Amino acid sequence: MNFLAHLHLASLAQSSLLGNLLADFVRGNPQGSYAPDIVAGIHMHRRVDVLTDGLAEVSTAKQWFRPETRRVSPITLDVMWDHFLSRHWSKLNPGSELTDFVAHARSSIVPHLPDTPPRFINLNNYLWEERWLERYGEMAFIANVLNGMASRRPKLEALRDSWADLDAHYEQLEVLFWQFYPRMMALAEQKNL
Repeated sequence: MNFLAHLHLASLAQSSLLGNLLADFVRGNPQGSYAPDIVAGIHMHRRVDVLTDGLAEVSTAKQWFRPETRRVSPITLDVMWDHFLSRHWSKLNPGSELTDFVAHARSSIVPHLPDTPPRFINLNNYLWEERWLERYGEMAFIANVLNGMASRRPKLEALRDSWADLDAHYEQLEVLFWQFYPRMMALAEQKNL
């Protein structure tokens, strides 16, 4: 899962949006560094990552990547799941606009930025103003995201080419998303994530 899915599942579970978004920027045990609700959100994010990586649907999707891009398939798929969530937001959340959800998430997170790591602050400087979460619904933006990650981290250069795997298997990936994401939503609502 990427940013949008983590925020969405956190919202369904009534967990800290800040903690769930911040988790990738916190190493080790966050206890004592953040308020208990933020720590709980960080732990939820980590559990979601472990659960998602172990899903049969995700294992199937990884096999659709070419040998030269398979190593980065978990990262590519995380971004792609956000694409489907953004694209199908109105079906998954009838009566709730994505723009309203993003505005709520932003207002919950931005006031706390001074107490977060510099890399997280930097992410937030772009995430909200450039409307990443809403733009995930556009495949051209997904390509830009993958290219951006590849540019910032040379070891992840294969991300640039992994877009072709997404494009080649778009329909199958969408089917897999519909198989597992509603289950994830139900687990979040039951506070079982």
